[in-house]
Amino acid sequence: MLQRCKQLLLDKNINPISSIEYDVNGEIHTLSLEWIVSAFIKTEKKELFIQMLEEVVQGNKSDIEIFFQQMGQLVLMSSLSKNELEET
Repeated sequence: MLQRCKQLLLDKNINPISSIEYDVNGEIHTLSLEWIVSAFIKTEKKELFIQMLEEVVQGNKSDIEIFFQQMGQLVLMSSLSKNELEET
């Protein structure tokens, strides 16, 4: 599945190891597109994620960038929230 998603990106001339930076309370978190894909394909919603990715790559690069910004933010916030709950 990961290879399939990476190929979808490569077909649009997007490097899967390119990254997006997120500023969370002054702390910078950098996530690669490949890491975002990997995080989602490990979940029970992997089919939905792949379906959405297949649809978004039909659009332009801006659509793909927005998609990954939002998906990365979702997985990052979920991860940080989970870590906060485990620390308390």
